[in-house]
Amino acid sequence: MKFDDVLEYLGEFGVYQKRLYLLACIPPLFTGIFIISTVFTMDIPKHRCALPSISNDTYDVQGSWHQDLINQSIPRIKDGWSKCTIYNYSEDVIQMEVRCNKWVYDQSQYQNTFMSQLNLVCGKEIYRSHANLVLFIGKLCGAIGMGIISDNIGRRKTLMMSLAVMTVSGITTAFSTELVSFLIGRFFVGISTMSCFLISYVIGMEFVGPSKRKLASNGFMFSWVIGLFMLGLLAFFIRDWKNLTLVTTVPNILFISYWWLLPESPRWLLSKGRYKEAEEIIQKAAKVNGVELPENLFDKSSLVSPKSIQIWKICTTPQLLKISLIVFFNWFVASMTYYGLTLNVANLSGDTYLNFTIYNVAETVAYILCLILLDRLGRKILHCCFMLIGGIACLSTMFPVMYGDDSHIWITSALSMVGKLSISAAYATIYIFSAELFPTVLRNSALGSSSTCSHFGGMLSPYIADLGILIGGDLKTALPLIVFGSICVTAGLLSLLLPETLNQKLPETIEDTKSLNRKVRNKGDIEMPEIKDSNDVMEKFLPVEKRINS
Repeated sequence: MKFDDVLEYLGEFGVYQKRLYLLACIPPLFTGIFIISTVFTMDIPKHRCALPSISNDTYDVQGSWHQDLINQSIPRIKDGWSKCTIYNYSEDVIQMEVRCNKWVYDQSQYQNTFMSQLNLVCGKEIYRSHANLVLFIGKLCGAIGMGIISDNIGRRKTLMMSLAVMTVSGITTAFSTELVSFLIGRFFVGISTMSCFLISYVIGMEFVGPSKRKLASNGFMFSWVIGLFMLGLLAFFIRDWKNLTLVTTVPNILFISYWWLLPESPRWLLSKGRYKEAEEIIQKAAKVNGVELPENLFDKSSLVSPKSIQIWKICTTPQLLKISLIVFFNWFVASMTYYGLTLNVANLSGDTYLNFTIYNVAETVAYILCLILLDRLGRKILHCCFMLIGGIACLSTMFPVMYGDDSHIWITSALSMVGKLSISAAYATIYIFSAELFPTVLRNSALGSSSTCSHFGGMLSPYIADLGILIGGDLKTALPLIVFGSICVTAGLLSLLLPETLNQKLPETIEDTKSLNRKVRNKGDIEMPEIKDSNDVMEKFLPVEKRINS
Protein backbone atom coordinates (compact mmCIF):
# COMPACT_ATOMS: atom_id res chain seq x y z
CA MET A 1 0.00 0.00 0.00
CA LYS A 2 1.23 3.50 -0.89
CA PHE A 3 0.52 6.58 1.23
CA ASP A 4 -1.94 7.77 -1.44
CA ASP A 5 -3.94 4.60 -0.72
CA VAL A 6 -4.06 5.65 2.95
CA LEU A 7 -5.51 8.99 1.85
CA GLU A 8 -8.38 7.14 0.18
CA TYR A 9 -9.46 5.95 3.62
CA LEU A 10 -8.75 9.31 5.26
CA GLY A 11 -10.14 11.55 2.53
CA GLU A 12 -8.02 13.30 -0.09
CA PHE A 13 -8.72 16.81 1.22
CA GLY A 14 -10.72 16.55 4.41
CA VAL A 15 -11.22 19.12 7.16
CA TYR A 16 -7.92 18.25 8.86
CA GLN A 17 -5.94 18.60 5.62
CA LYS A 18 -7.62 21.91 4.81
CA ARG A 19 -6.60 23.34 8.19
CA LEU A 20 -3.04 22.12 7.70
CA TYR A 21 -2.97 23.42 4.13
CA LEU A 22 -4.11 26.93 5.14
CA LEU A 23 -1.39 27.09 7.80
CA ALA A 24 1.19 25.94 5.25
CA CYS A 25 0.11 28.66 2.79
CA ILE A 26 0.95 31.55 5.16
CA PRO A 27 4.80 31.38 5.12
CA PRO A 28 4.95 31.55 1.27
CA LEU A 29 2.95 34.76 1.53
CA PHE A 30 5.78 36.36 3.52
CA THR A 31 8.52 34.87 1.35
CA GLY A 32 7.10 36.76 -1.63
CA ILE A 33 7.23 39.98 0.40
CA PHE A 34 10.86 39.39 1.43
CA ILE A 35 12.15 38.47 -2.03
CA ILE A 36 10.40 41.18 -4.07
CA SER A 37 10.69 44.00 -1.53
CA THR A 38 13.89 45.17 -3.26
CA VAL A 39 11.64 46.78 -5.88
CA PHE A 40 10.97 49.46 -3.26
CA THR A 41 13.78 49.23 -0.70
CA MET A 42 16.53 49.38 -3.34
CA ASP A 43 14.95 51.67 -5.90
CA ILE A 44 17.04 54.63 -7.11
CA PRO A 45 15.12 57.92 -6.73
CA LYS A 46 15.64 60.85 -9.05
CA HIS A 47 18.69 62.78 -7.93
CA ARG A 48 21.23 65.46 -8.78
CA CYS A 49 24.44 66.85 -7.31
CA ALA A 50 24.01 68.82 -4.10
CA LEU A 51 24.79 72.53 -4.27
CA PRO A 52 27.98 73.20 -2.28
CA SER A 53 26.94 76.76 -1.50
CA ILE A 54 23.93 75.89 0.69
CA SER A 55 23.68 73.37 3.53
CA ASN A 56 19.95 72.65 3.28
CA ASP A 57 19.74 71.91 -0.42
CA THR A 58 16.77 69.83 -1.62
CA TYR A 59 15.84 68.21 -4.90
CA ASP A 60 12.61 70.23 -5.05
CA VAL A 61 13.02 73.85 -6.05
CA GLN A 62 12.54 76.10 -3.00
CA GLY A 63 12.07 79.34 -4.96
CA SER A 64 13.39 81.49 -7.79
CA TRP A 65 16.67 82.08 -5.96
CA HIS A 66 17.10 78.31 -5.61
CA GLN A 67 16.30 77.79 -9.28
CA ASP A 68 18.96 80.34 -10.28
CA LEU A 69 21.57 78.59 -8.15
CA ILE A 70 20.71 75.23 -9.69
CA ASN A 71 20.91 76.65 -13.23
CA GLN A 72 24.30 78.19 -12.49
CA SER A 73 25.74 75.10 -10.78
CA ILE A 74 24.21 72.02 -12.42
CA PRO A 75 24.62 71.19 -16.14
CA ARG A 76 21.40 70.68 -18.08
CA ILE A 77 20.72 67.37 -19.86
CA LYS A 78 17.88 66.04 -21.98
CA ASP A 79 15.57 64.99 -19.16
CA GLY A 80 16.52 67.54 -16.49
CA TRP A 81 19.67 68.22 -14.49
CA SER A 82 22.86 66.22 -14.59
CA LYS A 83 22.92 63.49 -11.95
CA CYS A 84 26.65 63.19 -11.51
CA THR A 85 28.43 66.40 -12.49
CA ILE A 86 28.52 69.98 -11.27
CA TYR A 87 30.14 73.18 -12.54
CA ASN A 88 33.40 74.19 -10.92
CA TYR A 89 34.34 77.85 -11.08
CA SER A 90 38.06 78.51 -10.86
CA GLU A 91 39.75 81.79 -10.10
CA ASP A 92 39.93 82.83 -13.76
CA VAL A 93 36.15 82.20 -14.09
CA ILE A 94 36.60 79.23 -16.42
CA GLN A 95 33.57 76.95 -16.11
CA MET A 96 34.35 73.20 -15.86
CA GLU A 97 32.24 70.09 -15.20
CA VAL A 98 33.48 67.86 -12.39
CA ARG A 99 32.01 64.81 -10.69
CA CYS A 100 30.34 65.49 -7.37
CA ASN A 101 30.44 63.44 -4.17
CA LYS A 102 27.21 64.59 -2.56
CA TRP A 103 23.66 64.31 -3.84
CA VAL A 104 20.08 65.32 -3.09
CA TYR A 105 17.18 62.99 -3.86
CA ASP A 106 13.59 63.40 -4.95
CA GLN A 107 11.42 62.45 -1.95
CA SER A 108 8.07 62.60 -3.72
CA GLN A 109 8.01 58.80 -4.07
CA TYR A 110 10.37 57.56 -1.34
CA GLN A 111 11.44 59.13 1.89
CA ASN A 112 14.56 57.00 1.82
CA THR A 113 15.90 53.86 0.12
CA PHE A 114 19.01 51.81 0.78
CA MET A 115 20.55 53.13 -2.45
CA SER A 116 19.99 56.78 -1.52
CA GLN A 117 21.12 56.23 2.07
CA LEU A 118 24.52 54.94 0.93
CA ASN A 119 24.67 57.19 -2.18
CA LEU A 120 25.05 54.18 -4.48
CA VAL A 121 24.62 56.25 -7.65
CA CYS A 122 26.75 57.61 -10.50
CA GLY A 123 28.56 54.38 -11.38
CA LYS A 124 27.70 52.51 -8.21
CA GLU A 125 24.25 51.33 -9.35
CA ILE A 126 25.73 47.91 -10.10
CA TYR A 127 25.75 47.23 -6.35
CA ARG A 128 21.98 46.83 -6.54
CA SER A 129 22.47 44.01 -9.02
CA HIS A 130 25.15 42.53 -6.75
CA ALA A 131 22.75 42.62 -3.78
CA ASN A 132 20.09 40.80 -5.79
CA LEU A 133 22.70 38.29 -6.98
CA VAL A 134 23.61 37.55 -3.35
CA LEU A 135 19.92 37.00 -2.61
CA PHE A 136 19.59 34.44 -5.41
CA ILE A 137 22.81 32.69 -4.38
CA GLY A 138 21.22 32.36 -0.95
CA LYS A 139 18.06 30.96 -2.55
CA LEU A 140 20.14 28.36 -4.36
CA CYS A 141 21.93 27.35 -1.15
CA GLY A 142 18.59 27.22 0.68
CA ALA A 143 16.98 25.01 -1.95
CA ILE A 144 19.86 22.53 -1.84
CA GLY A 145 21.08 22.69 1.75
CA MET A 146 17.80 23.06 3.62
CA GLY A 147 16.26 20.36 1.43
CA ILE A 148 18.93 17.93 2.61
CA ILE A 149 18.42 19.02 6.23
CA SER A 150 14.66 18.62 5.85
CA ASP A 151 15.07 15.05 4.61
CA ASN A 152 17.25 14.25 7.63
CA ILE A 153 15.73 16.02 10.65
CA GLY A 154 12.15 16.49 9.43
CA ARG A 155 9.95 19.07 7.73
CA ARG A 156 8.66 20.86 10.83
CA LYS A 157 12.03 21.40 12.51
CA THR A 158 13.58 22.69 9.29
CA LEU A 159 10.64 25.03 8.69
CA MET A 160 10.93 26.47 12.21
CA MET A 161 14.67 26.92 11.71
CA SER A 162 14.08 28.70 8.39
CA LEU A 163 11.43 31.01 9.86
CA ALA A 164 13.82 31.95 12.67
CA VAL A 165 16.64 32.71 10.21
CA MET A 166 14.25 34.73 8.02
CA THR A 167 13.19 36.88 10.99
CA VAL A 168 16.71 37.50 12.30
CA SER A 169 18.19 38.20 8.87
CA GLY A 170 15.33 40.57 8.02
CA ILE A 171 15.89 42.61 11.18
CA THR A 172 19.65 42.58 10.60
CA THR A 173 19.14 43.90 7.08
CA ALA A 174 16.87 46.70 8.32
CA PHE A 175 19.58 48.02 10.66
CA SER A 176 22.44 47.74 8.16
CA THR A 177 24.37 50.98 7.74
CA GLU A 178 26.95 49.73 5.25
CA LEU A 179 27.04 47.42 2.25
CA VAL A 180 28.78 44.32 3.66
CA SER A 181 26.32 43.69 6.51
CA PHE A 182 23.44 44.34 4.12
CA LEU A 183 24.75 41.75 1.66
CA ILE A 184 25.23 39.19 4.44
CA GLY A 185 21.66 39.80 5.58
CA ARG A 186 20.36 39.42 2.01
CA PHE A 187 22.24 36.12 1.65
CA PHE A 188 20.51 34.64 4.69
CA VAL A 189 17.19 36.12 3.58
CA GLY A 190 17.63 34.15 0.36
CA ILE A 191 18.45 30.91 2.20
CA SER A 192 15.51 31.21 4.60
CA THR A 193 12.83 32.40 2.17
CA MET A 194 13.54 29.67 -0.37
CA SER A 195 13.55 26.92 2.24
CA CYS A 196 10.38 28.34 3.86
CA PHE A 197 8.53 28.25 0.56
CA LEU A 198 9.69 24.78 -0.45
CA ILE A 199 9.14 23.16 2.95
CA SER A 200 5.72 24.78 3.40
CA TYR A 201 4.83 23.53 -0.07
CA VAL A 202 5.96 20.01 0.80
CA ILE A 203 4.09 19.98 4.13
CA GLY A 204 0.92 21.25 2.49
CA MET A 205 1.08 18.90 -0.50
CA GLU A 206 2.16 15.67 1.21
CA PHE A 207 -1.19 15.41 2.99
CA VAL A 208 -3.28 16.05 -0.16
CA GLY A 209 -4.66 13.27 -2.36
CA PRO A 210 -3.74 12.95 -6.06
CA SER A 211 -6.98 14.38 -7.49
CA LYS A 212 -6.65 17.59 -5.45
CA ARG A 213 -2.98 18.33 -6.00
CA LYS A 214 -3.33 20.58 -9.04
CA LEU A 215 -5.72 22.86 -7.18
CA ALA A 216 -3.62 22.75 -4.00
CA SER A 217 -0.42 23.51 -5.92
CA ASN A 218 -1.96 26.60 -7.52
CA GLY A 219 -3.12 27.68 -4.06
CA PHE A 220 0.52 28.28 -3.11
CA MET A 221 0.93 30.46 -6.20
CA PHE A 222 -2.07 32.54 -5.12
CA SER A 223 -0.58 32.82 -1.63
CA TRP A 224 2.62 34.18 -3.18
CA VAL A 225 0.76 36.82 -5.20
CA ILE A 226 -1.39 37.85 -2.21
CA GLY A 227 1.88 38.60 -0.43
CA LEU A 228 2.89 40.83 -3.36
CA PHE A 229 -0.39 42.76 -3.12
CA MET A 230 0.28 43.25 0.60
CA LEU A 231 3.80 44.43 -0.18
CA GLY A 232 2.54 47.04 -2.64
CA LEU A 233 0.01 48.33 -0.10
CA LEU A 234 2.53 48.52 2.75
CA ALA A 235 5.15 50.18 0.52
CA PHE A 236 2.62 52.82 -0.53
CA PHE A 237 2.07 53.91 3.07
CA ILE A 238 5.61 53.28 4.40
CA ARG A 239 8.09 55.19 2.25
CA ASP A 240 11.21 54.57 4.35
CA TRP A 241 13.06 51.37 3.48
CA LYS A 242 14.08 50.54 7.07
CA ASN A 243 10.55 50.89 8.44
CA LEU A 244 9.14 48.87 5.53
CA THR A 245 11.64 46.06 6.17
CA LEU A 246 10.84 45.98 9.88
CA VAL A 247 7.05 46.02 9.36
CA THR A 248 7.28 43.07 6.97
CA THR A 249 9.71 41.17 9.24
CA VAL A 250 8.45 41.49 12.81
CA PRO A 251 5.13 39.59 12.23
CA ASN A 252 7.21 36.49 11.49
CA ILE A 253 7.70 36.12 15.24
CA LEU A 254 4.12 34.80 15.37
CA PHE A 255 5.24 31.73 13.44
CA ILE A 256 6.68 30.36 16.66
CA SER A 257 3.15 29.01 17.25
CA TYR A 258 3.67 26.62 14.32
CA TRP A 259 5.70 24.37 16.63
CA TRP A 260 2.39 23.36 18.23
CA LEU A 261 0.03 23.92 15.30
CA LEU A 262 1.86 22.03 12.54
CA PRO A 263 2.44 18.27 12.79
CA GLU A 264 5.40 16.49 11.23
CA SER A 265 4.82 15.08 7.76
CA PRO A 266 3.52 11.48 8.04
CA ARG A 267 5.22 10.63 4.74
CA TRP A 268 8.58 11.66 6.18
CA LEU A 269 7.94 9.75 9.40
CA LEU A 270 7.11 6.62 7.41
CA SER A 271 10.26 7.03 5.30
CA LYS A 272 12.25 7.02 8.55
CA GLY A 273 10.46 3.96 9.92
CA ARG A 274 8.64 5.93 12.63
CA TYR A 275 5.33 4.17 12.00
CA LYS A 276 3.82 4.76 15.45
CA GLU A 277 4.20 8.55 15.24
CA ALA A 278 2.81 8.59 11.71
CA GLU A 279 -0.18 6.50 12.75
CA GLU A 280 -0.94 8.85 15.65
CA ILE A 281 -1.10 11.83 13.28
CA ILE A 282 -3.26 9.91 10.80
CA GLN A 283 -5.60 8.80 13.57
CA LYS A 284 -5.98 12.40 14.72
CA ALA A 285 -6.73 13.48 11.15
CA ALA A 286 -9.29 10.67 10.83
CA LYS A 287 -11.01 11.83 14.02
CA VAL A 288 -11.27 15.42 12.72
CA ASN A 289 -12.46 14.17 9.31
CA GLY A 290 -15.00 11.86 10.95
CA VAL A 291 -13.82 8.62 9.33
CA GLU A 292 -12.84 5.19 10.64
CA LEU A 293 -9.49 3.67 9.65
CA PRO A 294 -8.67 -0.06 9.39
CA GLU A 295 -6.52 -1.53 12.15
CA ASN A 296 -2.78 -1.98 11.59
CA LEU A 297 -2.91 0.37 8.62
CA PHE A 298 0.81 1.05 8.79
CA ASP A 299 2.35 -2.39 8.72
CA LYS A 300 5.88 -2.23 7.36
CA SER A 301 5.10 -4.81 4.71
CA SER A 302 2.25 -2.72 3.29
CA LEU A 303 4.36 0.29 2.29
CA VAL A 304 5.89 0.33 -1.18
CA SER A 305 7.80 2.97 -3.12
CA PRO A 306 9.86 2.91 -6.31
CA LYS A 307 13.62 2.83 -5.85
CA SER A 308 15.25 6.08 -6.93
CA ILE A 309 18.27 6.17 -9.24
CA GLN A 310 21.03 8.73 -9.73
CA ILE A 311 20.37 11.90 -11.74
CA TRP A 312 23.19 11.13 -14.19
CA LYS A 313 20.98 8.35 -15.57
CA ILE A 314 19.27 11.00 -17.72
CA CYS A 315 22.36 10.89 -19.93
CA THR A 316 21.97 7.19 -20.71
CA THR A 317 19.20 7.68 -23.28
CA PRO A 318 19.05 10.42 -25.97
CA GLN A 319 15.28 10.85 -25.55
CA LEU A 320 15.47 11.51 -21.79
CA LEU A 321 18.55 13.72 -22.21
CA LYS A 322 16.74 15.86 -24.79
CA ILE A 323 13.70 16.22 -22.52
CA SER A 324 15.91 17.11 -19.56
CA LEU A 325 17.93 19.78 -21.36
CA ILE A 326 14.81 21.47 -22.75
CA VAL A 327 13.07 21.38 -19.37
CA PHE A 328 16.15 22.74 -17.57
CA PHE A 329 16.46 25.58 -20.11
CA ASN A 330 12.78 26.48 -19.76
CA TRP A 331 13.13 26.63 -15.96
CA PHE A 332 16.19 28.85 -16.39
CA VAL A 333 14.39 31.21 -18.76
CA ALA A 334 11.10 31.27 -16.83
CA SER A 335 12.83 32.20 -13.58
CA MET A 336 15.13 34.77 -15.16
CA THR A 337 12.29 36.48 -17.02
CA TYR A 338 9.82 36.37 -14.11
CA TYR A 339 12.18 37.94 -11.59
CA GLY A 340 13.72 40.22 -14.21
CA LEU A 341 10.37 41.71 -15.23
CA THR A 342 9.38 42.08 -11.57
CA LEU A 343 12.61 43.88 -10.68
CA ASN A 344 12.34 45.97 -13.85
CA VAL A 345 9.01 47.47 -12.76
CA ALA A 346 10.82 50.39 -11.09
CA ASN A 347 12.48 51.25 -14.42
CA LEU A 348 9.15 51.65 -16.25
CA SER A 349 7.54 55.03 -16.78
CA GLY A 350 4.75 56.12 -14.49
CA ASP A 351 4.07 55.47 -10.83
CA THR A 352 5.99 52.49 -9.44
CA TYR A 353 3.21 51.55 -6.99
CA LEU A 354 0.58 51.50 -9.73
CA ASN A 355 2.79 49.52 -12.11
CA PHE A 356 3.58 47.03 -9.35
CA THR A 357 -0.12 46.53 -8.58
CA ILE A 358 -0.95 46.03 -12.25
CA TYR A 359 1.85 43.46 -12.43
CA ASN A 360 0.28 41.60 -9.51
CA VAL A 361 -3.16 41.68 -11.14
CA ALA A 362 -1.61 40.25 -14.31
CA GLU A 363 0.05 37.47 -12.29
CA THR A 364 -3.26 36.62 -10.60
CA VAL A 365 -5.00 36.41 -13.98
CA ALA A 366 -2.18 34.14 -15.18
CA TYR A 367 -2.79 31.62 -12.39
CA ILE A 368 -6.54 31.66 -13.03
CA LEU A 369 -5.92 30.97 -16.72
CA CYS A 370 -3.71 28.03 -15.78
CA LEU A 371 -6.48 26.52 -13.65
CA ILE A 372 -8.99 26.89 -16.51
CA LEU A 373 -6.85 25.87 -19.48
CA LEU A 374 -4.32 23.37 -18.15
CA ASP A 375 -6.57 20.32 -18.56
CA ARG A 376 -8.22 21.61 -21.73
CA LEU A 377 -5.35 22.61 -24.00
CA GLY A 378 -2.65 20.39 -22.57
CA ARG A 379 0.66 21.15 -20.88
CA LYS A 380 2.88 21.53 -23.94
CA ILE A 381 0.67 23.80 -26.05
CA LEU A 382 -0.25 26.00 -23.08
CA HIS A 383 3.34 26.41 -21.90
CA CYS A 384 4.61 27.09 -25.42
CA CYS A 385 1.87 29.67 -26.11
CA PHE A 386 2.54 31.54 -22.89
CA MET A 387 6.30 31.63 -23.53
CA LEU A 388 5.82 32.86 -27.10
CA ILE A 389 3.20 35.48 -26.21
CA GLY A 390 5.38 36.78 -23.38
CA GLY A 391 8.48 36.84 -25.56
CA ILE A 392 6.78 38.58 -28.49
CA ALA A 393 5.23 41.16 -26.16
CA CYS A 394 8.63 41.99 -24.68
CA LEU A 395 10.30 42.13 -28.11
CA SER A 396 7.59 44.46 -29.39
CA THR A 397 8.68 47.15 -26.95
CA MET A 398 11.47 48.15 -29.35
CA PHE A 399 8.95 49.69 -31.76
CA PRO A 400 7.42 52.40 -29.52
CA VAL A 401 10.95 53.17 -28.29
CA MET A 402 12.45 53.45 -31.78
CA TYR A 403 9.54 55.03 -33.65
CA GLY A 404 7.43 56.63 -30.94
CA ASP A 405 7.78 59.61 -28.64
CA ASP A 406 7.03 60.37 -25.00
CA SER A 407 3.30 60.03 -25.63
CA HIS A 408 3.81 56.35 -26.56
CA ILE A 409 5.61 55.32 -23.36
CA TRP A 410 2.40 53.72 -22.08
CA ILE A 411 2.63 51.15 -24.90
CA THR A 412 5.95 49.90 -23.53
CA SER A 413 4.45 49.55 -20.06
CA ALA A 414 1.38 47.71 -21.43
CA LEU A 415 3.54 45.26 -23.40
CA SER A 416 5.63 44.67 -20.28
CA MET A 417 2.43 43.79 -18.38
CA VAL A 418 1.47 41.26 -21.06
CA GLY A 419 4.93 39.76 -20.76
CA LYS A 420 4.57 39.48 -16.97
CA LEU A 421 1.17 37.77 -17.27
CA SER A 422 2.45 35.27 -19.81
CA ILE A 423 5.69 34.39 -18.05
CA SER A 424 3.88 33.97 -14.71
CA ALA A 425 1.53 31.47 -16.35
CA ALA A 426 4.44 29.70 -18.06
CA TYR A 427 6.30 29.48 -14.75
CA ALA A 428 3.26 27.89 -13.09
CA THR A 429 2.78 25.47 -16.00
CA ILE A 430 6.37 24.25 -16.08
CA TYR A 431 6.04 23.03 -12.47
CA ILE A 432 3.36 20.43 -13.22
CA PHE A 433 4.68 19.73 -16.74
CA SER A 434 8.10 18.76 -15.38
CA ALA A 435 6.64 16.50 -12.69
CA GLU A 436 4.70 14.61 -15.36
CA LEU A 437 7.63 14.28 -17.76
CA PHE A 438 10.21 12.70 -15.46
CA PRO A 439 9.81 9.10 -14.24
CA THR A 440 9.21 8.37 -10.57
CA VAL A 441 12.70 6.91 -10.14
CA LEU A 442 14.20 10.26 -11.22
CA ARG A 443 11.46 12.75 -10.37
CA ASN A 444 12.85 14.15 -7.12
CA SER A 445 16.41 14.60 -8.36
CA ALA A 446 15.26 15.92 -11.76
CA LEU A 447 12.99 18.53 -10.20
CA GLY A 448 15.81 19.49 -7.85
CA SER A 449 18.08 19.99 -10.87
CA SER A 450 15.34 22.03 -12.59
CA SER A 451 15.04 24.22 -9.51
CA THR A 452 18.82 24.71 -9.50
CA CYS A 453 18.70 25.89 -13.13
CA SER A 454 15.92 28.31 -12.23
CA HIS A 455 18.08 29.84 -9.48
CA PHE A 456 20.92 30.42 -11.94
CA GLY A 457 18.39 32.25 -14.09
CA GLY A 458 17.37 34.28 -11.06
CA MET A 459 21.02 35.22 -10.44
CA LEU A 460 21.29 36.64 -13.95
CA SER A 461 17.94 38.47 -13.88
CA PRO A 462 18.96 41.57 -11.85
CA TYR A 463 21.83 42.33 -14.24
CA ILE A 464 19.54 42.15 -17.27
CA ALA A 465 16.88 44.22 -15.47
CA ASP A 466 19.49 46.92 -14.78
CA LEU A 467 20.94 46.92 -18.32
CA GLY A 468 19.00 50.06 -19.16
CA ILE A 469 20.36 51.96 -16.15
CA LEU A 470 23.92 50.88 -16.86
CA ILE A 471 23.79 51.63 -20.60
CA GLY A 472 21.30 54.51 -20.70
CA GLY A 473 20.16 56.17 -23.93
CA ASP A 474 16.92 55.73 -25.85
CA LEU A 475 16.86 51.96 -25.26
CA LYS A 476 17.02 52.36 -21.47
CA THR A 477 13.47 51.04 -20.94
CA ALA A 478 13.22 48.55 -23.80
CA LEU A 479 16.64 46.87 -23.74
CA PRO A 480 15.96 44.53 -20.76
CA LEU A 481 12.59 43.61 -22.27
CA ILE A 482 14.19 42.82 -25.64
CA VAL A 483 16.67 40.45 -23.98
CA PHE A 484 13.93 38.73 -21.97
CA GLY A 485 11.72 38.46 -25.05
CA SER A 486 14.42 36.84 -27.19
CA ILE A 487 15.17 34.03 -24.76
CA CYS A 488 11.45 33.46 -24.06
CA VAL A 489 10.72 32.89 -27.74
CA THR A 490 13.68 30.49 -27.98
CA ALA A 491 12.56 28.49 -24.93
CA GLY A 492 8.95 28.41 -26.12
CA LEU A 493 9.89 27.00 -29.53
CA LEU A 494 12.13 24.37 -27.94
CA SER A 495 9.26 23.24 -25.68
CA LEU A 496 7.41 22.04 -28.80
CA LEU A 497 9.91 19.17 -28.90
CA LEU A 498 8.62 17.87 -25.56
CA PRO A 499 5.96 15.12 -25.41
CA GLU A 500 2.45 15.94 -24.21
CA THR A 501 1.52 14.52 -20.79
CA LEU A 502 -2.17 15.42 -20.58
CA ASN A 503 -4.36 12.43 -19.65
CA GLN A 504 -1.34 10.11 -19.45
CA LYS A 505 -0.26 8.12 -16.42
CA LEU A 506 2.74 9.37 -14.51
CA PRO A 507 5.83 7.55 -15.86
CA GLU A 508 7.37 5.17 -13.31
CA THR A 509 10.50 4.13 -15.23
CA ILE A 510 12.80 5.59 -17.88
CA GLU A 511 11.07 3.37 -20.45
CA ASP A 512 7.73 4.94 -19.50
CA THR A 513 9.13 8.41 -20.19
CA LYS A 514 10.44 7.31 -23.57
CA SER A 515 6.98 6.03 -24.48
CA LEU A 516 5.48 9.49 -23.82
CA ASN A 517 6.79 10.63 -27.18
CA ARG A 518 4.53 8.24 -29.06
CA LYS A 519 1.29 9.60 -30.43
CA VAL A 520 -1.67 9.26 -28.10
CA ARG A 521 -4.54 7.55 -29.94
CA ASN A 522 -8.20 8.03 -29.28
CA LYS A 523 -9.92 5.59 -27.01
CA GLY A 524 -11.07 2.60 -29.01
CA ASP A 525 -8.29 2.87 -31.58
CA ILE A 526 -6.21 -0.29 -31.96
CA GLU A 527 -2.51 0.17 -32.60
CA MET A 528 -1.79 -2.20 -35.52
CA PRO A 529 1.75 -3.58 -35.62
CA GLU A 530 3.82 -3.20 -38.74
CA ILE A 531 3.39 -6.18 -41.13
CA LYS A 532 6.28 -7.23 -43.32
CA ASP A 533 5.32 -10.68 -44.69
CA SER A 534 3.03 -13.67 -44.13
CA ASN A 535 5.30 -15.12 -41.47
CA ASP A 536 5.11 -11.80 -39.64
CA VAL A 537 1.30 -12.09 -39.69
CA MET A 538 1.47 -15.51 -38.02
CA GLU A 539 4.01 -14.25 -35.47
CA LYS A 540 1.95 -11.22 -34.46
CA PHE A 541 -1.64 -12.47 -34.57
CA LEU A 542 -1.93 -16.24 -34.31
CA PRO A 543 -1.82 -17.99 -30.92
CA VAL A 544 1.13 -20.27 -30.27
CA GLU A 545 -0.90 -23.46 -30.73
CA LYS A 546 -2.22 -22.39 -34.15
CA ARG A 547 1.24 -21.36 -35.30
CA ILE A 548 2.53 -24.82 -34.37
CA ASN A 549 -0.35 -26.51 -36.21
CA SER A 550 0.23 -24.34 -39.28
